[in-house]
Amino acid sequence: MRIVHIDAETGFSGGEVQVFLLIDGLEALGQRNVLVCPPRSGAEQEAKRRRIETTPVRMRNDVDLPAVVALTREMRRRRPDVVHLHTGRATWLGGLAAWLAGIPAVTTRRMDRRVNPGWRTRLIYERLTRRVAAISPAVADCLVEGGVRAERICVISDAVDPQRLQPSAHRNAVRVALGAGPNDSVVLALAALIPRKGLDVLLDALVRLGGQGLRPVVWIAGEGPERGRLEDQSSRLGLRGQVQFLGKRADVADLLGACDLFVIPSRREGMGVAALEAMAAGRAVVASEVGGLREAIADGHTGLLVPAGDAAALAEAVAKLLGDGGLRERMGTAGAERVQQKFLPGQMVAAYVDLYRTVLEEAKGGRRVQ
Repeated sequence: MRIVHIDAETGFSGGEVQVFLLIDGLEALGQRNVLVCPPRSGAEQEAKRRRIETTPVRMRNDVDLPAVVALTREMRRRRPDVVHLHTGRATWLGGLAAWLAGIPAVTTRRMDRRVNPGWRTRLIYERLTRRVAAISPAVADCLVEGGVRAERICVISDAVDPQRLQPSAHRNAVRVALGAGPNDSVVLALAALIPRKGLDVLLDALVRLGGQGLRPVVWIAGEGPERGRLEDQSSRLGLRGQVQFLGKRADVADLLGACDLFVIPSRREGMGVAALEAMAAGRAVVASEVGGLREAIADGHTGLLVPAGDAAALAEAVAKLLGDGGLRERMGTAGAERVQQKFLPGQMVAAYVDLYRTVLEEAKGGRRVQ
């Protein structure tokens, strides 16, 4: 098959990681792929590094008609079998272009918030695309609540590659470099510094832990517009020497290998790939009971789920796991096994290939493409 992938983001985050996992898997199966993305975007840079064929197209906003024209021209030139739309803006602009070019399109939905009912939602999910892949059952529910017909939806979970999460640095060396002592308990959060990630709740939970005599070292790895506010909150709560804001890091595997516990206190989460990464690395997870995290984490088995925004419950769960090394180890082992069973790239790729073939079969009047 020939597949054109469209990603309209200029940055590079978890969604783009999934796009490249998918393209890598499709290439390994002999499928031909082209990535369309904004020039000088994170996705374009990564595609060039991996030598993936790329076409740059500016997609400035949702009413960017020149982008629709450029995308339509590109599809008519390449004549792919299917177009895969990976972001919200890509779904709108690329969906219009695929429809104009007469190419069947599918889209992936990542956000665990209800789509807005109305003409635009009906147009996207009834005319411009043939199927939508929700990355978790929670995301699928949000689509149904917004009026998308259930038969147009399938669930295809995100994935992680455990081989890419093997640390390259020794655990103690990483801890020493970041100022953690051999007897310190280290809690790690990997997240964009934005409100929905709930890192302010984690800081409030640390104050409660301090009241119990627990002062774990906390590493927060990630960047975002909330950094200044979170640093101010940390100082105001007296956590300045305890919490380290590490910024964007390329050594995620080393951080996971060096920490004792992983925390993801999100207010909303479509899937929670960071939680999957922690599980693949053998770390127990404390997470909010929201969105796809309910699917990723088996509560009481691979980690503990707590109500979103509840600092007291978060502190209690963290204290429980920091105080029981045996339980942490058992949960970490169970988490790695769960990733092997449900969240490997090969499983995700096979599901998308089946989706493409289903859509092509329908588009070609019932003949299934092999």
